[in-house]
Amino acid sequence: MKFSTNINYVFFCLITLLFVACNSNKSSIGSASNPFESKVDSILSLMTIEEKIGQLNLPSSGDITTGQAKSSNIAKKIEEGKVGGLFNIKSVVKIKDVQRIAIEKSRLKIPLLFGMDVIHGYETTFPIPLGLSSSWDMDMIKKTAQMAAQEATADGINWTFSPMVDISRDPRWGRVSEGSGEDVYLGSEIAKAMVQGYQGDDLTKINTMLACVKHFALYGASEAGRDYNTVDMSKIRMYNEYLPPYKAAIDAGVGSVMASFNEVDGIPATGNKWLLTDLLRKDWDFTGFVVTDYTGIEEMIYHGVGNFQKVSAQALTAGVDMDMVSDGFLTTLKKSLEEGKISIDEIDLAVKRILTAKYQLGLFDDPYKYCDENRAKTEIFTDENRAFARQVASESMVLLKNENKLLPLKKSGTIGLIGPLGNTAVNMAGTWSVATKQELSNPLLEGLKTVVGDKANILYAKGSHVDYDLDYEKRGTMFGKEIPRDGRTDKQLMDEALSIASKSDVIIAALGESAEMSGESSSKTNLQLPLVQKDLLNALLKTGKPVVLVLFTGRPLAIVEENKNVPAILNVWFPGSEAGLAISDVLFGDVNPSGKLTATFPMNVGQVPIFYNHKNTGRPLGNKEGKFEKFKSNYLDVRNEPLYPFGYGLSYTTFKYDNLQLNTTKIDNKGSVEVSVDITNSGDFNGKEVVQLYVQDVEGSVTRPVKELKGFQKVEINKGKTVTLKFQLSENDLKFYNSNLDFVAEPGFFKVFVGTDSNASLSAQFELTK
Repeated sequence: MKFSTNINYVFFCLITLLFVACNSNKSSIGSASNPFESKVDSILSLMTIEEKIGQLNLPSSGDITTGQAKSSNIAKKIEEGKVGGLFNIKSVVKIKDVQRIAIEKSRLKIPLLFGMDVIHGYETTFPIPLGLSSSWDMDMIKKTAQMAAQEATADGINWTFSPMVDISRDPRWGRVSEGSGEDVYLGSEIAKAMVQGYQGDDLTKINTMLACVKHFALYGASEAGRDYNTVDMSKIRMYNEYLPPYKAAIDAGVGSVMASFNEVDGIPATGNKWLLTDLLRKDWDFTGFVVTDYTGIEEMIYHGVGNFQKVSAQALTAGVDMDMVSDGFLTTLKKSLEEGKISIDEIDLAVKRILTAKYQLGLFDDPYKYCDENRAKTEIFTDENRAFARQVASESMVLLKNENKLLPLKKSGTIGLIGPLGNTAVNMAGTWSVATKQELSNPLLEGLKTVVGDKANILYAKGSHVDYDLDYEKRGTMFGKEIPRDGRTDKQLMDEALSIASKSDVIIAALGESAEMSGESSSKTNLQLPLVQKDLLNALLKTGKPVVLVLFTGRPLAIVEENKNVPAILNVWFPGSEAGLAISDVLFGDVNPSGKLTATFPMNVGQVPIFYNHKNTGRPLGNKEGKFEKFKSNYLDVRNEPLYPFGYGLSYTTFKYDNLQLNTTKIDNKGSVEVSVDITNSGDFNGKEVVQLYVQDVEGSVTRPVKELKGFQKVEINKGKTVTLKFQLSENDLKFYNSNLDFVAEPGFFKVFVGTDSNASLSAQFELTK
């Protein structure tokens, strides 16, 4: 009996060890998933504790600084093996020189990673990500990432801190400009496209680079829309509405993940073991490495969770592998190891992940593989790349209004361009365009003159400053994006504008935000146009001349007055390095606008946060929208619905939706329903339309959104022609996380909506059976 008991105990121990080993492979780089394991282990065996910790250190070069701290003595630290990578350094010559220090002067000759925020292009710059998402064109978005990787790797960069996939429903948050909007389905599709574009199918190729999905997690839900602020939400909301785009990037094979600044369930993300280990590695099988955001470890001190040594140890234990700028790992981990607060296994695991990434990139085979000066001379900011950027920008613009078919304009007569955004090359690329040569971007004035040639006369006046308040204007035109004031008064600028207007047949008003009025640390409580620009626009409207508002913005704005009074509004976001040409292409009809909003535009800031896939209350206003009803969920002073809904965008032509059909009204868990719809171009121009499919789960075990995007197709239809589009819906498309966080599809009825935006009215119904 005793012998039998001992055998059983031994068997139990073996099974337990096997279980632990199998599960540890999910959260570490195991032999099954890491072909470089033996090579990594051989290097690890040679490393001192200082060299191991050094691999986890990511200082900034100092070329570009985005935070509060700066690192110094970089070269000396590299020689001592105390640097694993470097970021914010640009150009093959500089990078080769720094890599040479690591290869020729450090003891183990371990190559460095070189990272940069290649967010929406490199020197050839595409629209800001919010604008890029408005194209709804996944192939094109993927190609923008491929082209960005081509240029960045030609200039020595092998790691980008992109894509940013944070869902945000709050336009007060400046970094809404850096993401793909409010929808989890669309955001997930874009996340996959970007990762595949950057990394390709082989990271050893010289034109691919390591991607980094950020900011993990929930950063876009900062309270009050204030950057770096607290985030607090239920797990069920996390899983259904915010986490899927990160998961999509992981499933697409992203090589690295950046922790967010905010807290999750009361614990800063940088030190959150549930987030970075349990969810990311064990549940999602992520095997790459985790890097902090800029000074993320140090900032945990201000969250109030401990001193520098404690938070550094907590970050490592939580699952952080690389410390960006804080020097917390570099200066405290050895002491924490000696005191038993961390283990050598935790350090080794982080080092393995960093070394593996370097092997994946082929840096051990050739540390200088990204340092080909011929590539740098021939593959960056080429005519071909710029032509593609022009196309992308034109397809990302959203036509918000076009009364009496004012647009497209004719290339004739006299055209007045008026506004502070009309001739500022340095603002065209928008925020987070750190590699762009801002001065080489194409401003609107130049674009108009190029596109119309000698067919029309272009007059220009600045018209106003960006804002009456000079200090506020300076905050919105940082990083070399100033719009210089020349000493003229507001009245003198206005007088010049009205003089130009009087000579013009049509007025193009170039107004909106300057580039740095959105982006990181650019939160706002006022979503209207700056008052000085509103005054200018109203004065132009009073002239009686037709006015086209070309709206520059990095976020949804509350432009109720402008929508009421201005006959045509073209939202161009910040279009990138070929901005002026692309805007002109759309204004004159060389390109028919096809962009659709990926973020809801509110009536006013009081409606925020506002998004299409909200839930009903127990007292919904229902079909009485626009009319106040007491004891219903509505406002006293403004309607519930937004100014422009998610998915909205006009065209110079018109599209008619008809004949929505389902091939079956019942499916089971193995079947699917085919949804078909006829789209007719009933207008006068050839054009592209983004056809959107939404689903409503009529009844659930937990409350469900009024509708959710579940499919879309961007299709080109010639005038007078009809196309039939088909969508497939299966049980998997109907799944959601229930109150137990089980991913389920519940039997019942589902409504399907198809249309041109989230107000889609064509509908049908089917049933998912048990």
